[in-house]
Amino acid sequence: QVQLEESGGGLVQAGGSLRLSCAASEGTLSSYSVAWVRQAPGKERELVSCVNSDDSNSYSINSVKGRFTISRDYTKNTVYLQMNSLKPEDTAVYYCAAARGWGPRLMKISAYADWGQGTQVTVSS
Repeated sequence: QVQLEESGGGLVQAGGSLRLSCAASEGTLSSYSVAWVRQAPGKERELVSCVNSDDSNSYSINSVKGRFTISRDYTKNTVYLQMNSLKPEDTAVYYCAAARGWGPRLMKISAYADWGQGTQVTVSS
């Protein structure tokens, strides 16, 4: 297992940018596929983007394509989510989560067992 900690959230105006970080405080994150998942008030959790262990495959939902980029830094045991051109509808608590392997099942949040505590992103209009 890995223990995950998110950081980098905050309050920004529409059109602004944030970079979220997901760091493993225990365990080696390079052995895992990692996802960013968000939950807006009154809404179900939504998988936003994910990347496999060797950074050879990634996936993002259509609403963030061209705006969000997932990446990883193996020397820092960290995965990032760069968020540009933010919109009010991006407002949510953002979580990172980890799972072994790679395949169609990892496009769904039910595949992930290890979760961080979440970081709040608020985009004002």
